[in-house]
Amino acid sequence: MGRSGSPSSSALRVIGGEWRGRKIPFPEHPGLRPTGDRIRETLFNWLAPQITGARCLDLFAGSGILGIEALSRGAAHCDFFDNHPESTRNIAQQLVKLGADSKSSVRCGDALSLLAQEAAPWDIIFIDPPFDSALGETSLQALALQGCLHQMGWIYFETRRSHPACVPEDKYTVFREKTAGDVRYQLLQLRTA
Repeated sequence: MGRSGSPSSSALRVIGGEWRGRKIPFPEHPGLRPTGDRIRETLFNWLAPQITGARCLDLFAGSGILGIEALSRGAAHCDFFDNHPESTRNIAQQLVKLGADSKSSVRCGDALSLLAQEAAPWDIIFIDPPFDSALGETSLQALALQGCLHQMGWIYFETRRSHPACVPEDKYTVFREKTAGDVRYQLLQLRTA
């Protein structure tokens, strides 16, 4: 669907780093639930020691705000995956406007299929799937199975508080966890043998 077919658009503000205060517009569509300022502030406080120079993945990117915030705060590279063509077109346009297209890639398609095509592991992976899908736990399983995360890397995982997706305890340790409204968000690491 082209821009003229978009029902409406919104914008989020980058809250830290090089592009602090910049508004990032995005097209709205059903199921899109961008991570709000308060949660992003907490998340990036958690990740502050690890973000500089990190290679990141924004899986189920939606508005792209998590990956853009990571790049703003010093991440070396971010890959954005989403299955919504209008969202991925918009993310690519915003990255060009920010001058960040050389340190990012944007791909449209099924997230799990795209993961299977990737070889190199990431340092930080953002997982914020649609709440009414079973994609959260499935993604965590696939990431561990396919070796998509560096051993000391981090996964940010967002789910519904009232009906949370399960974190596979045999594969991950929950390092930090908070809630805000009906959002439960966690910082995970792979379990070491």
